[in-house]
Amino acid sequence: MARTEQVLVLEPQHELKFRGPFTDVVTATLKLTNPTERNVCFKVKTTAPRRYCVRPNSGIIDAKNSVNVSVMLQPFDYDPNEKSKHKFMVQSMLAPYDMTDMEGVWKEAKPEELMDSKLRCAFEMPLENDKTTELSSLPKSSSASLDDGEGKKIMEECKRLQMEVLRLREENKQIREDDGLRKRKVTSMGAPHSSSSGMATSTMRDEGLGTRVLAFCVLFFVIGVIIGKLAL
Repeated sequence: MARTEQVLVLEPQHELKFRGPFTDVVTATLKLTNPTERNVCFKVKTTAPRRYCVRPNSGIIDAKNSVNVSVMLQPFDYDPNEKSKHKFMVQSMLAPYDMTDMEGVWKEAKPEELMDSKLRCAFEMPLENDKTTELSSLPKSSSASLDDGEGKKIMEECKRLQMEVLRLREENKQIREDDGLRKRKVTSMGAPHSSSSGMATSTMRDEGLGTRVLAFCVLFFVIGVIIGKLAL
């Protein structure tokens, strides 16, 4: 006997598209709509269960209602020459009026009561122009809240602080070299002079270290501000 025609409306109908890069989890949304006057049980299955996480992967859609199913593709090494053979199937059936155990209902369901729809998977990498368009089209509430001027100022400040840190490193290196030279001179000139010279060297080294620590703190603070604004 032929299977009953699928009552659920799927969006998209035939293909789930996943857009890279695939170095992180990529999510596609499958919308299931129940246009009938009955509640409908559903299950989402895949030919590659280890590669996807589906939430929810089963449940009940009330009459005249819909459910959004998140299909999360796990990170993998993308090969543009390799076509995806992964497929999904949405299986459904009208929920019995007196249903108490959904798993039991699936086990006892007759083949002619089951409805299914199949979707293939497609992987694609966005072009550079697409990336620029997507970033520019994002609303300010979901993208970085920094305007161009403020962002440039912060980046310039970061570069300046980085140069300052490099300069302090060079100064600290020079101080260590001078310290070694003074120690050699002090050794030849005697103990009394050695004591006072050692104190002067120690003071210069402490000042250089304190300045460097301050520069690092300012740099980390600015980076923290940038990350905090981008997360808004």
